[in-house]
Amino acid sequence: MAGTDKEREMLAEGPTVILVEPQLGENIGMVARAMANFGLAELRLVNPRDGWPNEKARAAASRADHIIDAVTVHDDLETAVSDLNFIYATTARPRDNFKPVREPVESAAELRARHTGGQKTGILFGRERWGLTNEEVAMADEIVTFPVNPAFASLNIAQAVLLMSYEWLKTGEKGAAPTLPRQTPATKEHLNNLMDYLDRVLSERGYFRTDDKKPKMMDNLRALFTRPGFTVEELAVLRGVLTSLEKFSPKRPKGGER
Repeated sequence: MAGTDKEREMLAEGPTVILVEPQLGENIGMVARAMANFGLAELRLVNPRDGWPNEKARAAASRADHIIDAVTVHDDLETAVSDLNFIYATTARPRDNFKPVREPVESAAELRARHTGGQKTGILFGRERWGLTNEEVAMADEIVTFPVNPAFASLNIAQAVLLMSYEWLKTGEKGAAPTLPRQTPATKEHLNNLMDYLDRVLSERGYFRTDDKKPKMMDNLRALFTRPGFTVEELAVLRGVLTSLEKFSPKRPKGGER
């Protein structure tokens, strides 16, 4: 009957989904489909193995063309998250890097509160076979893990994205006003600039002692500076203090006297 079919509103908001080095186009397409099912719209890819665009991804997306058409591809994770204020990393285990660990319900509520407060948020998903590296997890603010059967804990990317997308959509149906953060944290670009600065000045002064210890020490430093959720202004103050100290701190050759 004419006029009875009404076009429904397309939900398209919420956190950005970032896939790190996805392998199969079909998996990317199924991720897009899961996102569309629950109202997420922005998908970013870091170094997809089979390149982009990918017709297998479009076919598997099952008409989620608005997501496939808007995909952006990035050479590295640092670039992919530079404009985001807050990020969750999805992992199968908590990891030993001082980050808070949440379950999907709790993390989705946090994402909703930050989104409502005007922040740009994202969720990292790792490779199909072995997930995210410790260095990649270190770029996130917090970790989200899924309560699954410990004897069969493996989730594919699309399943993980679907679970997070579902929990995200549910938070918008409750009608309760979320508690908003009092200040907007700096973007990851500001934090990455600080980490590059620390890498340079600490290397010049022999802080890392040996090259093999440097990656873990930088991961720990990144976790330290990520956890408070610094604002742009606070990072600027911190950078000013460090720059002032640098002017009066003599450089020490790497491997010098300790």
